[in-house]
Amino acid sequence: MSDFQAIADRSEIEALRGEFSDAAMMRDLDRFAALFTHDGVYRIPDAGIEQAGREAIRAGTEQLGDAWEYFVQTAHPGVIRLDGDAASGRAYVCELGRLRDGTSIFNYGLFHDRYRRTPEGWKFTERVFEVRYFDTTPLPGSAQVTWAAGTGNEPAA
Repeated sequence: MSDFQAIADRSEIEALRGEFSDAAMMRDLDRFAALFTHDGVYRIPDAGIEQAGREAIRAGTEQLGDAWEYFVQTAHPGVIRLDGDAASGRAYVCELGRLRDGTSIFNYGLFHDRYRRTPEGWKFTERVFEVRYFDTTPLPGSAQVTWAAGTGNEPAA
């Protein structure tokens, strides 16, 4: 494999991982599911979640999303190991949000990934979320933005 091809593959895989967080936060369920191969699997073992195939991933993600009042996920680059038309890697994640039942969640974790090059580009064949830190202390913030007048925190006009 040429150095140029390896650079391109790494860039495409990193873009795939970015699309995952964006699709999750924007609740773009069709795009989210399309990031996986048709037989792809999404797992969150600590929550007892395993979704296999695009239809199950879309339906499961919709069900999970309906439970959230708000959800924020930031992902940080990790390792990518290329092996021809397959690859594996890890990405590091911080998530926070509040469920509609009032439960707050704050966690740090990582995704253990397997990827495959397809005619549509790189896709996840497996994405497994491992929680490393989990906190349910009520979050003091809100998804509603209210700026206090005269504090210097007002949005620009």
